[in-house]
Parts: sequence; structure tokens; C-alpha cells
Amino acid sequence: MYGLIWRAIPGHWTFKLLVCLILIAAAVYALMQYVFPEIAPYMPFNDATLDEEPTG
Repeated sequence: MYGLIWRAIPGHWTFKLLVCLILIAAAVYALMQYVFPEIAPYMPFNDATLDEEPTG
């Protein structure tokens, strides 16, 4: 898949690298802003079980 993206981008390898970095940054941004906040309530590690007062 990465090879397909690399071959599909026209230009010199430096331009290809720049476009690939921009694509990676856009994917990370989209995940952090839209996907992860939507699925966060359904994740099991969000269940806190520290309701009791500590003894001691």
C-alpha cells in the first residue's frame, strides 16, 4: 500500500516525502479530533472503580 502511494505521487523523492508527511499528519489529526473522541466512551479503560475511601 505504501508503495502504491509512493508511486502515485508525482515528482522528485523530496516532494514525495513532503506529501507523505502531510498525509500522515492529516491522518493523525483526523483520528485525534474526530475518531478517538467518538469511541472513547466505549473503551473499557475508561471505567473507574475507585469509588471507595481508602482505609488505613
